[in-house]
Amino acid sequence: MTTVEDERVEDRKSLMAGWPRWVGPALGIVIFLLVAAPLGSIGGKLSDVQRNDSASYLPEGAEATVALAASKRFTGLESTPAIIIYTRPSGITEADRIQLTLVTLAIAEHLNTRLAGPPRGPVVSDDGKAAQIIVPFAGSDPKPIREDVRWLRQRAAEVPDLEVHVAGPAGAVTDLVDVFGAVNGVLLLVTAAVVLLILVLAYRSPILPFVVLAVAGTALGVANGTAYLLAKANLITISGDAQGILDVLVLGAGTDYALLLAARFREELRRREDRYEAMRAAWRAALPPIAASGGTVILGLLCLLVSNLASTRGLGPVAAIGIASALVSMLVLLPAALVLLGRTAFWPFRPRYGSVPAEGTGGWARVARGVGQRPRLVWAVTALALVGLALGLTRLQAEGVPRTKSFLAEVDSNAGQELLSEHFPASAATPAVIVANADRRDEILDVASRVPGVAKATAYVDPLEAYDARRLGKPAPGPKVVDGLVRVDATLDVPVDSARAAEVIRALRAAVHAVPGAGARVGGYTATNLDVQETAQRDRLVIIPLVLAVVFVILMLVLRAIVASLVLIGTVILSFLATLGVSGVVFRDVIGFAGADSSFPLFAFVFLVALGVDYNIFLMTRVREETARRGHRDGTLTGLALTGGVITSAGVVLAATFAALAVLPLVFLAELAFAVAFGVLLDTLVVRSLLVPALTLDIGRAVWWPSALRRGAP
Repeated sequence: MTTVEDERVEDRKSLMAGWPRWVGPALGIVIFLLVAAPLGSIGGKLSDVQRNDSASYLPEGAEATVALAASKRFTGLESTPAIIIYTRPSGITEADRIQLTLVTLAIAEHLNTRLAGPPRGPVVSDDGKAAQIIVPFAGSDPKPIREDVRWLRQRAAEVPDLEVHVAGPAGAVTDLVDVFGAVNGVLLLVTAAVVLLILVLAYRSPILPFVVLAVAGTALGVANGTAYLLAKANLITISGDAQGILDVLVLGAGTDYALLLAARFREELRRREDRYEAMRAAWRAALPPIAASGGTVILGLLCLLVSNLASTRGLGPVAAIGIASALVSMLVLLPAALVLLGRTAFWPFRPRYGSVPAEGTGGWARVARGVGQRPRLVWAVTALALVGLALGLTRLQAEGVPRTKSFLAEVDSNAGQELLSEHFPASAATPAVIVANADRRDEILDVASRVPGVAKATAYVDPLEAYDARRLGKPAPGPKVVDGLVRVDATLDVPVDSARAAEVIRALRAAVHAVPGAGARVGGYTATNLDVQETAQRDRLVIIPLVLAVVFVILMLVLRAIVASLVLIGTVILSFLATLGVSGVVFRDVIGFAGADSSFPLFAFVFLVALGVDYNIFLMTRVREETARRGHRDGTLTGLALTGGVITSAGVVLAATFAALAVLPLVFLAELAFAVAFGVLLDTLVVRSLLVPALTLDIGRAVWWPSALRRGAP
């Protein structure tokens, strides 16, 4: 039996040969932390560089982007309106009008330098039960808008006896930023607690889980700090979604790599008396699958760089930075910490030198025997079950989620939007914006007003000129013309973020594009959302095949086998389709979500394929290693039995960390959390445990073609 005292004796003996052996690992830890500490200290400011405004994510060629750039000529800057909605069931009184006029004047005075134009209102609804004040904030940066909307909500609530809410795009983006700010800390705490609990259960040790979590936390600090520096330099775009995904990805993937390395270290400690030799052997054995796994995820995520959406394009390098940080930390910092602790890391169940390993026995040995008895039946039944789950794809509606349905918590902007839809034309404050040649203004007004779903179309008049004219008693100014262009605002009679509104925008674009010589472009809030959704659909068609190609090439390089690589790609795709099918049924028929974002299938695919193939890499690299020793059949079953426990633990950790995303009260992240968590568990427990080994056995040694393993005996 090797004890801590024995290892101390080893260290004392090593003094005769020079420095104590622990100096190298200890020095490595110090150097690593000296580099990581500055990055971790600035990583806490990552939320300061978030961008959550949808217009900034559009590709340059989108029609809404072109219209936005042209419309800025009329106002001099971009506008993000906030809409204050007041209601009284008995009706808005004359005294209320006076109070609301005073509120409008106070807003104009207090926010004067931060507005794109004077506040408009109060405008009383046709039923007399509501009034609105439209406050056009300059620009779209959420940070200054957030502070101003907070002041606006406080000042607006000072009018007695009226229900008041602040809605519109400015109110919605403020609520979005507040939601992320309020729960980001909670997300980290929940994720860390889940990881710690699973590690304690997996290793039954009070020491190793805290070591792994500390290293993962260091990796997260490095990732956040690096992402902050890149975002501050405007090299990448970080949204609140991306920051939440980064947190769980680093902790989840980092813990996976730690589990694999620690498992090999524990194996080698039973075979070797010296802990330093055991770590060298474990590190050399764990390096290829961990590096291949991390490299697959990194390259898969970097495929997002070809996206035409800045938010999606930004997520690629942000998440890749997270995986790289986890990879380096678990291959450098963790081995140094483990070798210093030695067998103590696994206390109270220390792996004794010469003891019989528990890995490869028990439940996973029985699973391996079951797969080995009837492999063809196992893979056929499993594949049919996955195909059956994939049929639920018909229930998945990935065409966008209305803004009022995108939060899972009560927010002020949603309540206000519902009242606006009840009492006013749906897009009174956020009309579709048409920019066209001025000599075709009348034709544009005519065709736009006749589009079904358009309540009215009016030529844009400068509000400052109109205000000055009223104040000075001069005639009202005419429509504004800038550089030979005129702007027409089309008010829709449907909610601006509904599926019906998107159809109206498509019809409106078709109508104004048909006007000869008009050069018309349609933008605005609804058009922006429409272009975002359509661009996301385009990204799916481009990025998904690219990710598959990248993963296939990596698998061929790692396994040196084309057939095995094709098998793994096929099983991962089948698992992904089954996950989407289950998600469609759960989202629509069980939970009752209003839909899914167009980018949801792409994000789910990238994470499930890149992360799901990890477990197949962990399995098949060990199967390849054992096949070289034992032959194809015994090597496959031994590899499954030996890796079953650690890979299952890794899958549960990753699924649990992604499930923690559900604490963020947004439909998109809740859906992504479910899909990735379910898909990872499906991959871990079904695809990797049953389908892949059964297919490997049934195909036989040909699965290793064209490598030499397809021919030779052990």
